[in-house]
Amino acid sequence: MTWTLSALWVFLTTVNAVTIIVLNHQGALDLFFMAGFALWVLGFAFEEKKSFSEIPENKDKFITIGLWSISRHPNYFGEIVLWTGIAIISLPLLSGWQLITLVSPVFVYLLLTKISGLPFLEEKAEKKWGKDKDYLKYKSMTPILIPLLGKKNTE
Repeated sequence: MTWTLSALWVFLTTVNAVTIIVLNHQGALDLFFMAGFALWVLGFAFEEKKSFSEIPENKDKFITIGLWSISRHPNYFGEIVLWTGIAIISLPLLSGWQLITLVSPVFVYLLLTKISGLPFLEEKAEKKWGKDKDYLKYKSMTPILIPLLGKKNTE
C-alpha cells in the first residue's frame, strides 16, 4: 500500500509538469508564465527548511522561528503553492484531456491536508507538546497552513 500510494503521489504530482515538457511548446513568456513562476518561487522558498532539530539545544522543542512564526507547516504550504504555480504556467498550453493534469495541486493539497501531512504531524505534536502552555499559545496564535490567515492575538 505504501509503495502504491507513493507511486500515485509521484505520478499525480508531476503529471502536469511532464505534460508541458512533452508538449515542448515554445511560446512567449505570458502573464500565466510570470504569475505561475512567481508562485513557484514563493512555494520553493517556503518549502526549503533548515533542520532546527539537529541543533542540540533544540532537541525535543517545537519550532516557532522564521517561517514557523507565521505558519505551523510552512513547508507544506510551500509544496502546495509550488505545484499550483506549475499548473498556472501550464494552463494556457493545455487542451482537451490534458486539462486533467491540473489535478496535480488539488491532489497535493488533499494529500497534505487530509491524508498524510497535517493530520499526522498535528496529532504527533499534540501528543508531544499538548500540555505545554507555550505550545498551546503558539498553536492558538499561528495558522495551521496558510501564513497569517486566521492568526489570533491572545495577548
